[in-house]
Amino acid sequence: MKNTILRVNDVIYTTCIWVAGLSVALMSLIIPWGVFARYVLKSGSGWPEPVAILLMVLFTFVGAAASYRAGAHMAMDMVAERLPQSWQGAIALFVQIVMVIVCLFMTIWGTKLCITTWNQFMSTLPTLRVGITYSPIPIGGFLTLIFILERLFLGDQSKRRAVDYEALKESKEAV
Repeated sequence: MKNTILRVNDVIYTTCIWVAGLSVALMSLIIPWGVFARYVLKSGSGWPEPVAILLMVLFTFVGAAASYRAGAHMAMDMVAERLPQSWQGAIALFVQIVMVIVCLFMTIWGTKLCITTWNQFMSTLPTLRVGITYSPIPIGGFLTLIFILERLFLGDQSKRRAVDYEALKESKEAV
């Protein structure tokens, strides 16, 4: 069961990295196009800036989930590491519980925000619903929640290398 959960979380983690990376790559293509259209073609496009902002929001929330699992997120346990050894476990657990509360807030209220604004359209991109633009908030909160629960119940996975589960299964069968 543990290996199945870790395998699924590895896929989620890899997907988060790809989504965040592609968001940054697309931003790095869209922003120069906006500058080129405005200053060289003398015809500013209205879509590059809002699309780049949406990609940055996506990068921020999905990338934060991936960086949490990788142990590269902002040091939430910085204070705990500076306290006496006897306090560190309790403080680390407290930090994880606070993180769960924040992620639940993001997921629940972010979903409500998406639902509430679903019938509104962006003025700069009239075919895009406002609810979609807010969707990285609950998605990022939910993904981070998955990785927090993984850390609480299965331990810190930031030092673990991705395992080739099929090769591991075959090597166990061979023995």
